[in-house]
Amino acid sequence: MLSAKISSEDKVDCLLLGASDYITKPFDSKELLARIEVQFRRKNSSNVIETLKYKELELLNDSHTLLVNGEKINLTRTEYAILKQLFLNKTQVIPKNKLLDFISIDTADCDENSLKVHISNIRKKIKNKNYIESVWGIGFKMKD
Repeated sequence: MLSAKISSEDKVDCLLLGASDYITKPFDSKELLARIEVQFRRKNSSNVIETLKYKELELLNDSHTLLVNGEKINLTRTEYAILKQLFLNKTQVIPKNKLLDFISIDTADCDENSLKVHISNIRKKIKNKNYIESVWGIGFKMKD
């Protein structure tokens, strides 16, 4: 955040609202460049590539894609969010309402009917309906 406001209140408010850093005008260009460098360092060090695996499926966090036996499959944000939760909870049945809560960050307008459509689309993309099991009346889980 670059601002002419110098009060502690303004700085605290901006930082609490999501700003990563705060610098006031007038500023030294060397200081600004150093702060930018720090932000790039933070981004690169926290950008750990996480891969979630289930049988021959690999869910790549960095590109939000799925590898099926090494073949790249593009997913929508919602499909990725659904699969991520199923991979993280492989052995458990995730109730539909809980799954909707998990993915609401990425898809606020998703409901039970659209969830079923998303699951169906994932199954089509994977070309194998045996990975995701529907537990009637409850939710979904990865098939053992």
